[in-house]
Amino acid sequence: MSSSDFRQIAIRTEAGKAERLFRAAVSAFCSLTRPSRREIAQLEDLTLPLFDEVSVESRRYVAAALSECEYAPTALVRRLAEEPVEVAAPLLTRSKALRDIDLIALIGRHGLPHARAIARRKELNTTIADLIRALEKPTLVKTRPPETVTRLAPKPEPVAKADTGRPAPDEAAENARRRLRSMMRPAGDSAGVNTFLGQPAYLKLRETALTGNAAFFQTALADALEIDFATARSVTGQSSYAALLAALRALDLSEDRAFLIAVAVYPDEFPHPQAIRLFLDRYRLLHREAALDKVRGWKTETLSRAIRGIASDTAHAERLETSNGDQAASSLKAS
Repeated sequence: MSSSDFRQIAIRTEAGKAERLFRAAVSAFCSLTRPSRREIAQLEDLTLPLFDEVSVESRRYVAAALSECEYAPTALVRRLAEEPVEVAAPLLTRSKALRDIDLIALIGRHGLPHARAIARRKELNTTIADLIRALEKPTLVKTRPPETVTRLAPKPEPVAKADTGRPAPDEAAENARRRLRSMMRPAGDSAGVNTFLGQPAYLKLRETALTGNAAFFQTALADALEIDFATARSVTGQSSYAALLAALRALDLSEDRAFLIAVAVYPDEFPHPQAIRLFLDRYRLLHREAALDKVRGWKTETLSRAIRGIASDTAHAERLETSNGDQAASSLKAS
């Protein structure tokens, strides 16, 4: 079937044919050897409005067809992946349109059923595989008491492994950061290239968070929110990610991007998939205007601190000038 056939299908909008049109459009698209961007956009424009009108059987058929399609439209694939696993399984198992961060978010939202399907993917990222194993056997996941966790402090010297062969907690956190770095770094990046220069706010936040250096991330956060370094340090220096959640929501980051930054800064807050799901739920429920109000408060605090600093400097200068004047007068009298 040629691309012109696909275009002809796309313009047939007779009432009552949603089911047939949905299947036919995807079948025609999958027959294209190398679809253009315009044809991919056409398929999404045609099928997404029909999505809620078609049966589960049609969704299952389309999911199976797109799972083998090399150039599957991302928006449609993501919508299908949110369906129950009976529909989404082919895409979860095979689709190249789902990136690693999409898979993590899906596990966080849907739990074990989606996780088991994702576990069957070839060459699955080891970080995601570990996440799925933790979900399969949650009793094996051990968390440290909150009072014993010191976040964003200078990293201690590497701790020797225990006799059991398991990595020490600090080493495990660093391994997780290293995996996340390799997972999110674009292919072909050179380790010697400074990725912070000239990058959008999200990329700066992501790259500095994945370094594991608190000061780097706090500087990037201060720049993104237009607050001072001390305020940014207080945002990320808290025992939970609540303040950071507001900061990321105010920047209007997508939930997958916000989660990536949060897990890099607070790795101990996400010991199991339920914690990931809780973060995503909190992020969705946090209204952006409320987050912006919080950031405005931080900016006011920054301005107030700056004004107090200027006033203090001025008072000190006046006292110094007065003192110097008194000393000069005393010298004149003595002479």
